Amino acid sequence: MAAAADAARPAAAPAQGAPGTPPGAQTQHPGTQHPDGSTRHTVARLLLEQGPVTAAAVAEELGLSPAAVRRHLDALVADGEACTRDAPRRGRRGRGRPAKLFLLTEAGRARFGHAYDDLAVAALRFLAEHAGEEAVRSFAERRIGALVDRHRAAVTARRGADERAKALATALTREGYAASARRVGMGEQLCQHHCPVAHVAAEFPQLCEAETAAFAELLGTHVQRLATIARGDAACTTHVPLGEAPATEDAERASAAADAPAADHPTCPEPTADGAPQEAGETARIPARDPHAGSSHGQRDLAGSSHQREGEPA
Repeated sequence: MAAAADAARPAAAPAQGAPGTPPGAQTQHPGTQHPDGSTRHTVARLLLEQGPVTAAAVAEELGLSPAAVRRHLDALVADGEACTRDAPRRGRRGRGRPAKLFLLTEAGRARFGHAYDDLAVAALRFLAEHAGEEAVRSFAERRIGALVDRHRAAVTARRGADERAKALATALTREGYAASARRVGMGEQLCQHHCPVAHVAAEFPQLCEAETAAFAELLGTHVQRLATIARGDAACTTHVPLGEAPATEDAERASAAADAPAADHPTCPEPTADGAPQEAGETARIPARDPHAGSSHGQRDLAGSSHQREGEPA
């Protein structure tokens, strides 16, 4: 009898969604639809605005299932964009683990952007306007000086400009410049594949100039900056010569070398799709300040032409 009654009872109609929804389609909670189309980004934004916060609170605020929220939170933690800490207990200590609070790390905050470059440019513009260009140059020299001093002992402990260039590349990589050094002709080529201040240096080249002078002082030799990211090149490239022409070189030979056409400077090759380096193109030539200016030793660029020294007749 009961079975017959159940068979005669009409089946429950499926839940209906919004007008136009196909029959049988599940109704989705309005909280799961986000304008930016990224649930994880929305979860991260909630941590930014309300964190530290529990997973349950995130799920309730966004109208998502606790399992879905935990999946996104675990992904943020795994990527280093969020971290956890135990929620403070209130009242008597109960059984079980304390609830976890989720909050963004600095890496997670970077997802929403920073205006550090704009702030730095505005600050240097203000400094130039009120204290002059020399104040900007002094700032640039102090900034790179502090960076160099952190690694001075490790670099100067090496013998020879080539070994020092390699040690400097390691130091710059630790500072976020993704640097490398390799032998090119009669010199070592120092390549910085990333520049944390490229946007600022594009308007204030004093940063690049101070950096080049600091490299020369640290390596104990004249260096020549060939390309910079700030000027649109693929890498900041600095040539470090491994030897200088003797001061007693025949004057006629020096004059002939000075008249020779300048060759294109080599630069760090860009990898192609198959990983092989491609041919280097023409790069910007940026003269570096010579720390040995005024000495009796002649300096030579990559083409072999002699540099005119400050204070010498043309």
